[in-house]
Amino acid sequence: MIDIHDIKKSFGPLQVLKGIDLSIGRGEVVSIVGPSGAGKTTLLQIIGTLDRPDSGTVLVDSVDVTQLSQKKLADFRNRHIGFVFQFHQLLPEFTAVENIMIPAYIAGTSHKAARQRADELLQFMGLTDRARHKPNELSGGEKQRVAVARALVNSPAVILADEPSGSLDSKNKAELHQLFFDLRDRFGQTFVIVTHDEQLASLTDRTIHLKDGQICSDSETTTP
Repeated sequence: MIDIHDIKKSFGPLQVLKGIDLSIGRGEVVSIVGPSGAGKTTLLQIIGTLDRPDSGTVLVDSVDVTQLSQKKLADFRNRHIGFVFQFHQLLPEFTAVENIMIPAYIAGTSHKAARQRADELLQFMGLTDRARHKPNELSGGEKQRVAVARALVNSPAVILADEPSGSLDSKNKAELHQLFFDLRDRFGQTFVIVTHDEQLASLTDRTIHLKDGQICSDSETTTP
């Protein structure tokens, strides 16, 4: 599913990633943890094709994304990778269902098919009655579930999440964490999650510990 070999990345004189080797299987829920400055977000951005490594290879769904042109990279990202961020980043002028449909439109999906998929996801999220509400009419937990649905609308190979529950209260945090595993069970979804949340990390299939730009441990954790 994801195969990373000898990834290195520097910003000026600072070497952030120092030769990362990592494989993640289809349907795995993997957490990446470590102190601030360890390189977690940089690694996630490279996996997600938002940044390029200085050297090394990144295969996502058997495609070496480091060899793609910018145009092909943008298309690959839209169709094969979904993103969930700490703050939902929904567009305020659009309703929940419209926000979910946007990546599908970019991929060239028809309005009918995009709406059908968005409605399916809203139903799965328990948000059918919130479809026509704009972000300022939704709770924090509802907004983040809409953001997850948006990430899923094109049925991507992998969902990358950067501190996805960092802005939520305890109840919504627990519900979001459970949602990731429900989605894996329903759709066979692969998740790679950068988090400081020890509870979430303890639930994932594997926990990758980064320190000073290197993997210091890769251990199986408790499957929920």
